[in-house]
Amino acid sequence: MDQESLCLGADFSHLQLCSALGINYGQVADNLPSPEQVRALLTSLRISKIRIYDANPRVLAAFVGTGIELIVTVPNDAVALLADPRQALQWLTTNVRPFVPTTRITGIAVGNEVFTGDDPALMSNLVPAMLALHAALAELGLDASIHVSTANSLAVLATSYPPSMGAFKPELSGLMLPFLQFLEATGAPFWVNAYPYFAYKDDPAAVSLDYVLANPNAGTVDPYTGLRYDNMLYAQVDAVAMAAARMGCGGVDVRVSETGWPSKGDADEVGATVENARAYNRNLLGQQMRGEGTPLRPEQRLEVYLFALFNEDMKPGPTSERNYGLFEPNCSMVYNVGLVGPKSSASISLTSSASKV
Repeated sequence: MDQESLCLGADFSHLQLCSALGINYGQVADNLPSPEQVRALLTSLRISKIRIYDANPRVLAAFVGTGIELIVTVPNDAVALLADPRQALQWLTTNVRPFVPTTRITGIAVGNEVFTGDDPALMSNLVPAMLALHAALAELGLDASIHVSTANSLAVLATSYPPSMGAFKPELSGLMLPFLQFLEATGAPFWVNAYPYFAYKDDPAAVSLDYVLANPNAGTVDPYTGLRYDNMLYAQVDAVAMAAARMGCGGVDVRVSETGWPSKGDADEVGATVENARAYNRNLLGQQMRGEGTPLRPEQRLEVYLFALFNEDMKPGPTSERNYGLFEPNCSMVYNVGLVGPKSSASISLTSSASKV
């Protein structure tokens, strides 16, 4: 049986995923289906959003006419170059313009987790590159349909608990303010990579597993706002929103660019099991299907991109890094998140991530 037939087997013809949710389609592997086969899989799953960590022309060409939204990424090593307006225009002319509107590119992520890296020059070039790209999009008549932002590690926060005390690290204030002002001026979202798994792994004796998995639990109440949180992801998102508000940019929309749970880990990676991964992602899907917002913004459905579509065998680091996928590269499910059945009305959006920093 060929790869595409595997991807469209009986198990998947009945699996639908929820349209509020995105999934990362990683490509750090030597055994993944082709972009065309991935397109067939995502189409069969009724996925409406993906995110990739480059602007791979074969991927962009594969999604022509599908209606699936894509966020493309400028790699960190190209950010400084694109601070030059001429180079920004050239990058768009080469990597984006040839594919729109038949491929629905809706966002450009400029770098990944730049503010928590160790390259001061990269940090200082980030906002100039974003400004140059936005101006170039406007020149091409694409600024209304394609936003410009970047994905941030939760480590940009100095304080995340309680959520109302969320604050960015003081040493980032000079960089964070112009970034937030850019987002507010252009209507672009603040993307955050948020992994409650890490909090549990680092201190399983002190952190409630049910709280991080979003299983039924007593939750916790923010003493300053009185808002009740029954899962850590929502608390993390609201901490970012409060940090932005503390800098005078409370109108910025906070969205989750990556979250997930590994199904396998090393001996010291507490909690990295199939059971926990299934519970975390199943609960996340349920929240998305209900259209939930966070306690701070309950009427605004939280946009989330799940990490990841596939297990990726070439990712460096501990075993967990290679085991975040919902699917194996042969398109068999690593585990069932519970949305299987021909009568399911759920429809999930997955994000395509070529690499996770």
